[in-house]
Amino acid sequence: MKSDLEIAQEAKMRPIAEIAAEMGLLEDEIELYGKYKAKVSLDVLERLKDRPNAKYIVVTAITPTPLGEGKTVTTIGLGQALNRIGKKAINCIRQPSLGPVFGIKGGAAGGGYSQCVPMEDFNLHFTGDTHAVALAHNLLAAFLDAHILHGNELDIDIHNITWPRVVDVSDRALRNIIIGLGGRQNGIPRETGFDIAVASEVMAILALTTGLFDLRKRLGRIVVGYSRSGKPVTAEDLKCAGAMTVLMKEAIKPNLIQTLENTPVFVHAGPFANIAHGNSSILADLIASKLCDYVVTEAGFGADIGAEKMFNIKCRYSGLKVDAAVVVCTVRALKMHGGAFRVVPGKPLPPEVTEVNMEALEKGCENLQKQIENVLLHGVTPVVAINRFTTDHDEEIELIKKKALEFGAADCVVSEVWAKGGAGGEDLARAVVKACEKPSNFRFLYPLDASIEEKIETIATKIYGADGVDYEPLARRQIRLYKKLGYDKLPICMAKTHLSLSHDPKLKGRPRGFRVPVREVRASVGAGFLYPLLGEMRTMPGLPSKPAGQLVDIDEKGRTVGLF
Repeated sequence: MKSDLEIAQEAKMRPIAEIAAEMGLLEDEIELYGKYKAKVSLDVLERLKDRPNAKYIVVTAITPTPLGEGKTVTTIGLGQALNRIGKKAINCIRQPSLGPVFGIKGGAAGGGYSQCVPMEDFNLHFTGDTHAVALAHNLLAAFLDAHILHGNELDIDIHNITWPRVVDVSDRALRNIIIGLGGRQNGIPRETGFDIAVASEVMAILALTTGLFDLRKRLGRIVVGYSRSGKPVTAEDLKCAGAMTVLMKEAIKPNLIQTLENTPVFVHAGPFANIAHGNSSILADLIASKLCDYVVTEAGFGADIGAEKMFNIKCRYSGLKVDAAVVVCTVRALKMHGGAFRVVPGKPLPPEVTEVNMEALEKGCENLQKQIENVLLHGVTPVVAINRFTTDHDEEIELIKKKALEFGAADCVVSEVWAKGGAGGEDLARAVVKACEKPSNFRFLYPLDASIEEKIETIATKIYGADGVDYEPLARRQIRLYKKLGYDKLPICMAKTHLSLSHDPKLKGRPRGFRVPVREVRASVGAGFLYPLLGEMRTMPGLPSKPAGQLVDIDEKGRTVGLF
């Protein structure tokens, strides 16, 4: 079998202008970035505002192994399969962060014969959106420190600054730093740090904004810290929001590429799901929903993280309602959850993955059960997709099918889109179409007027299965402050590990009898949510002992090699 990169490099891409025209976009509504990439003007939303919305499908998953379980593969493959059975479908996915690309995970364009192209561009700089996010973020940080140096008119408390700097590299050495050393000409010394760029509130804003002027307002509301009297200091106060908006004027436009089978793909924004809300942009989904019959989008990690945040944050701001959810699972991950083997991040899966272990598989299916329940809690119809590997056994597949239907899934279908492209997902496509025909009972998990603690505890107990929540003193102080400032009506974006339903990555399967510790609660007022940090949650990843970037190079013809 060829590598994903080799398959992508042999793809027969069509000019993106042709694909755009077939979608119904006008010539002046796209801006070409070479032959195979384009940005799409937001003007299309006004032109097509009276068209009905497409069916809205989210692809989510069980709790994954560190290598992922093929959610993007399934997303791309489902889009291709829907087109094969005569439906007009568009995919909407996130742009990957260069941190994971060169770290543990590698590329994120899908895989096999269900991936989007041009694959190298998608995984690397693409159209520069992430660079624009990082530049806008760091401009605000520079404005902040310059303001303090030049008299500190806003009386900013340098011990109560909440705005770090960002870089799109996994670099643990930058988590905690001291700046301003070397004399007054170099600024005021203080402690700060770096987050990874996709954890920036600017990235979250890009993903949740509904237009250019909404973007300007959201950027202005960003809170960078507090004055010595306790008043929040914003980007507007620092007179930086206008310049940040100008830097983001191109980044706000969704990017258009294609799959190996020439299905349109919108790629826009890249917020992490374990830190931020883990979904591609509202703007991409809104545009796609006016141009096709089925929009297939992806929510990061398991249904306890990305899908929960899509339902309760993204859908609140977009107004869109989800019609069906695909819950991706694999035999290997379910056996891991059943205790058949231990997974170490950064290392290959052990050989026990290929051994039949029905006892472990059945026990591990408890994780699938909880993730199906998490979808049903929001009134959304779930369809389970078993992403099949060549090492899977028929009796294992049949057990998962039986269990999934017992747990309340509308259907459970084997997906072979990695090996066969859209042809390997036609059964899944038909199951999803059928699920979308059911009446939509979409609902939010909690009302916004519930208290901050009630919202946090609802997510912890109903979605994670915790017995309750414990707040550390810092978190309690922050919650009191946010209530005083009127931030308590915002939705909640939990920051937690993606490797467990709980806050503890070591707790596999369906953990019970645990309590969730809330270390601190941060405010992303511009993005429009509060995000509690559960346990030891990092906003800047680190590289493993053998980063994926070690394999990336150019060959004798100057082509990229080793990129997934």
